[in-house]
Amino acid sequence: MDVRRADTRYPGGDPAAGVETRHAFSFGPHYDPDNLRFGALIACNEERLAPGAGFDEHPHSHTEIVTWVVEGELTHRDSRGHETTVRPGDVQRLSSAAGVRHVERNDGAAPLAFVQMWLAPLDPGGDPSYEIVHGIADSTPYAVPEASAMLHVRRLAPGERTAVPDAPQVYVHVVRGEVRLDGTELGPGDAARITAEKGVEAVGVTQVELLVWEMA
Repeated sequence: MDVRRADTRYPGGDPAAGVETRHAFSFGPHYDPDNLRFGALIACNEERLAPGAGFDEHPHSHTEIVTWVVEGELTHRDSRGHETTVRPGDVQRLSSAAGVRHVERNDGAAPLAFVQMWLAPLDPGGDPSYEIVHGIADSTPYAVPEASAMLHVRRLAPGERTAVPDAPQVYVHVVRGEVRLDGTELGPGDAARITAEKGVEAVGVTQVELLVWEMA
Protein backbone atom coordinates (compact mmCIF):
# COMPACT_ATOMS: atom_id res chain seq x y z
CA MET A 1 0.00 0.00 0.00
CA ASP A 2 1.47 3.30 -1.17
CA VAL A 3 0.05 6.27 0.77
CA ARG A 4 0.19 9.72 -0.85
CA ARG A 5 -0.56 12.67 1.42
CA ALA A 6 -2.64 15.70 0.45
CA ASP A 7 0.30 18.08 0.90
CA THR A 8 2.28 16.26 -1.81
CA ARG A 9 -0.25 17.08 -4.53
CA TYR A 10 0.92 19.31 -7.36
CA PRO A 11 -0.69 22.80 -7.28
CA GLY A 12 -2.44 24.05 -10.40
CA GLY A 13 -5.31 26.08 -11.73
CA ASP A 14 -5.42 29.88 -11.73
CA PRO A 15 -6.04 31.20 -8.20
CA ALA A 16 -6.32 34.79 -9.48
CA ALA A 17 -9.27 33.65 -11.62
CA GLY A 18 -10.87 31.73 -8.74
CA VAL A 19 -9.65 28.29 -9.83
CA GLU A 20 -7.54 26.20 -7.44
CA THR A 21 -6.46 22.66 -8.36
CA ARG A 22 -4.48 19.97 -6.57
CA HIS A 23 -3.24 17.15 -8.81
CA ALA A 24 -2.49 13.64 -7.51
CA PHE A 25 -0.62 12.65 -10.69
CA SER A 26 1.91 14.23 -13.02
CA PHE A 27 0.07 17.05 -14.76
CA GLY A 28 1.01 19.94 -17.08
CA PRO A 29 4.16 21.73 -15.92
CA HIS A 30 4.48 19.33 -12.97
CA TYR A 31 5.94 16.46 -14.96
CA ASP A 32 6.93 13.46 -12.88
CA PRO A 33 7.86 10.36 -14.91
CA ASP A 34 7.44 8.20 -11.80
CA ASN A 35 3.87 9.38 -11.18
CA LEU A 36 2.09 9.23 -14.53
CA ARG A 37 -0.73 6.86 -13.61
CA PHE A 38 -1.94 4.07 -11.35
CA GLY A 39 -3.78 1.34 -13.21
CA ALA A 40 -6.33 3.00 -15.48
CA LEU A 41 -6.29 6.19 -13.37
CA ILE A 42 -4.32 9.03 -14.96
CA ALA A 43 -5.69 11.99 -12.96
CA CYS A 44 -7.38 12.63 -9.63
CA ASN A 45 -7.82 16.38 -9.31
CA GLU A 46 -9.28 18.27 -6.37
CA GLU A 47 -10.90 21.38 -7.84
CA ARG A 48 -12.17 24.51 -6.12
CA LEU A 49 -14.06 27.15 -8.11
CA ALA A 50 -15.15 30.50 -6.72
CA PRO A 51 -18.64 31.75 -7.69
CA GLY A 52 -18.56 32.72 -11.37
CA ALA A 53 -15.29 30.91 -12.05
CA GLY A 54 -14.74 27.90 -14.26
CA PHE A 55 -13.08 26.23 -17.20
CA ASP A 56 -14.02 27.67 -20.59
CA GLU A 57 -14.70 25.33 -23.51
CA HIS A 58 -11.79 22.93 -24.02
CA PRO A 59 -11.29 19.57 -25.77
CA HIS A 60 -10.78 16.03 -24.47
CA SER A 61 -10.25 12.73 -26.26
CA HIS A 62 -9.58 9.10 -25.35
CA THR A 63 -10.41 9.71 -21.68
CA GLU A 64 -13.16 8.62 -19.29
CA ILE A 65 -13.87 11.65 -17.07
CA VAL A 66 -15.72 10.97 -13.81
CA THR A 67 -16.73 13.85 -11.53
CA TRP A 68 -17.84 13.84 -7.87
CA VAL A 69 -19.11 17.11 -6.36
CA VAL A 70 -18.15 17.69 -2.71
CA GLU A 71 -20.01 20.96 -2.15
CA GLY A 72 -21.79 23.50 -4.31
CA GLU A 73 -23.13 22.92 -7.83
CA LEU A 74 -21.22 22.28 -11.05
CA THR A 75 -22.63 23.41 -14.40
CA HIS A 76 -21.64 21.12 -17.28
CA ARG A 77 -22.12 21.86 -20.99
CA ASP A 78 -20.62 19.91 -23.88
CA SER A 79 -20.48 19.88 -27.66
CA ARG A 80 -22.91 16.94 -27.79
CA GLY A 81 -25.67 19.17 -26.47
CA HIS A 82 -25.73 18.08 -22.83
CA GLU A 83 -26.28 20.75 -20.18
CA THR A 84 -26.65 19.62 -16.58
CA THR A 85 -26.15 20.71 -12.98
CA VAL A 86 -24.13 18.24 -10.90
CA ARG A 87 -24.73 18.24 -7.15
CA PRO A 88 -23.24 16.39 -4.15
CA GLY A 89 -24.08 12.70 -4.36
CA ASP A 90 -24.23 12.66 -8.16
CA VAL A 91 -21.78 10.75 -10.34
CA GLN A 92 -21.11 12.34 -13.73
CA ARG A 93 -19.21 10.59 -16.53
CA LEU A 94 -18.11 12.08 -19.83
CA SER A 95 -16.65 9.51 -22.22
CA SER A 96 -14.65 11.74 -24.56
CA ALA A 97 -13.79 8.90 -27.00
CA ALA A 98 -12.69 10.29 -30.38
CA GLY A 99 -13.22 13.86 -29.19
CA VAL A 100 -15.58 16.21 -27.38
CA ARG A 101 -15.49 19.75 -26.02
CA HIS A 102 -16.99 20.88 -22.72
CA VAL A 103 -17.40 23.74 -20.27
CA GLU A 104 -17.33 23.43 -16.48
CA ARG A 105 -18.41 26.37 -14.35
CA ASN A 106 -19.60 27.46 -10.94
CA ASP A 107 -22.70 29.44 -11.85
CA GLY A 108 -23.93 29.43 -8.25
CA ALA A 109 -23.48 31.91 -5.41
CA ALA A 110 -21.55 29.49 -3.16
CA PRO A 111 -18.03 28.05 -3.55
CA LEU A 112 -17.78 24.79 -5.50
CA ALA A 113 -15.51 21.86 -4.68
CA PHE A 114 -15.32 18.66 -6.70
CA VAL A 115 -13.06 15.71 -7.42
CA GLN A 116 -12.43 14.85 -11.04
CA MET A 117 -10.87 11.56 -12.05
CA TRP A 118 -9.60 10.64 -15.50
CA LEU A 119 -9.23 7.05 -16.66
CA ALA A 120 -7.55 5.69 -19.78
CA PRO A 121 -9.90 3.55 -21.90
CA LEU A 122 -8.93 0.07 -23.02
CA ASP A 123 -9.52 1.02 -26.66
CA PRO A 124 -9.19 4.54 -28.10
CA GLY A 125 -11.74 6.18 -30.39
CA GLY A 126 -15.46 5.59 -30.65
CA ASP A 127 -18.38 7.93 -30.10
CA PRO A 128 -18.50 10.29 -27.10
CA SER A 129 -21.19 9.66 -24.50
CA TYR A 130 -22.47 11.30 -21.33
CA GLU A 131 -24.20 10.01 -18.21
CA ILE A 132 -25.21 11.33 -14.81
CA VAL A 133 -26.49 9.25 -11.89
CA HIS A 134 -28.27 11.36 -9.29
CA GLY A 135 -27.84 10.50 -5.62
CA ILE A 136 -25.86 7.27 -5.94
CA ALA A 137 -26.08 4.97 -2.92
CA ASP A 138 -23.18 3.38 -1.05
CA SER A 139 -24.32 -0.09 -2.12
CA THR A 140 -24.44 0.80 -5.81
CA PRO A 141 -21.02 0.64 -7.51
CA TYR A 142 -20.61 2.65 -10.69
CA ALA A 143 -19.05 0.71 -13.56
CA VAL A 144 -16.78 2.24 -16.21
CA PRO A 145 -16.37 -0.82 -18.47
CA GLU A 146 -14.46 1.20 -21.05
CA ALA A 147 -11.58 1.35 -18.53
CA SER A 148 -12.31 -1.97 -16.80
CA ALA A 149 -12.91 -0.05 -13.56
CA MET A 150 -15.57 0.27 -10.87
CA LEU A 151 -16.18 3.22 -8.55
CA HIS A 152 -17.42 2.57 -5.02
CA VAL A 153 -18.64 5.39 -2.78
CA ARG A 154 -18.25 4.68 0.93
CA ARG A 155 -19.62 6.84 3.76
CA LEU A 156 -18.64 5.57 7.20
CA ALA A 157 -19.57 6.64 10.72
CA PRO A 158 -16.91 6.60 13.46
CA GLY A 159 -16.01 2.98 14.16
CA GLU A 160 -17.89 1.67 11.12
CA ARG A 161 -16.00 -0.78 8.92
CA THR A 162 -16.06 -1.69 5.26
CA ALA A 163 -14.04 -4.09 3.16
CA VAL A 164 -11.82 -2.66 0.44
CA PRO A 165 -12.33 -4.62 -2.81
CA ASP A 166 -9.87 -7.42 -3.50
CA ALA A 167 -8.57 -6.42 -6.92
CA PRO A 168 -5.26 -6.19 -8.78
CA GLN A 169 -5.27 -2.42 -8.19
CA VAL A 170 -7.36 -0.28 -5.84
CA TYR A 171 -7.19 3.50 -5.43
CA VAL A 172 -8.73 5.02 -2.29
CA HIS A 173 -9.28 8.80 -2.12
CA VAL A 174 -10.45 10.48 1.10
CA VAL A 175 -13.01 13.15 0.21
CA ARG A 176 -13.67 14.27 3.79
CA GLY A 177 -13.10 13.03 7.33
CA GLU A 178 -10.53 10.58 8.64
CA VAL A 179 -10.20 6.85 8.06
CA ARG A 180 -7.92 4.05 9.22
CA LEU A 181 -6.83 1.90 6.29
CA ASP A 182 -4.92 -1.25 7.15
CA GLY A 183 -3.67 0.47 10.33
CA THR A 184 -2.69 3.76 8.64
CA GLU A 185 -4.73 6.92 9.25
CA LEU A 186 -5.65 9.05 6.25
CA GLY A 187 -7.29 12.48 6.16
CA PRO A 188 -8.93 14.72 3.56
CA GLY A 189 -7.08 14.70 0.24
CA ASP A 190 -4.94 11.70 1.18
CA ALA A 191 -4.95 8.64 -1.08
CA ALA A 192 -3.76 5.05 -0.99
CA ARG A 193 -2.65 3.02 -4.01
CA ILE A 194 -3.12 -0.66 -3.20
CA THR A 195 -1.64 -3.39 -5.38
CA ALA A 196 -2.49 -7.11 -5.18
CA GLU A 197 -3.64 -6.99 -1.53
CA LYS A 198 -6.52 -8.94 -0.01
CA GLY A 199 -8.49 -8.43 3.16
CA VAL A 200 -7.81 -4.69 3.50
CA GLU A 201 -10.38 -2.97 5.72
CA ALA A 202 -11.33 0.69 6.09
CA VAL A 203 -12.52 1.92 9.52
CA GLY A 204 -14.04 5.34 10.07
CA VAL A 205 -12.13 7.44 12.61
CA THR A 206 -14.58 10.31 12.12
CA GLN A 207 -17.51 10.60 9.73
CA VAL A 208 -15.74 9.91 6.44
CA GLU A 209 -16.49 9.84 2.73
CA LEU A 210 -14.32 7.73 0.41
CA LEU A 211 -14.05 7.23 -3.34
CA VAL A 212 -12.68 3.76 -4.08
CA TRP A 213 -11.62 2.67 -7.56
CA GLU A 214 -11.49 -1.06 -8.20
CA MET A 215 -9.38 -1.79 -11.29
CA ALA A 216 -8.57 -4.99 -13.14
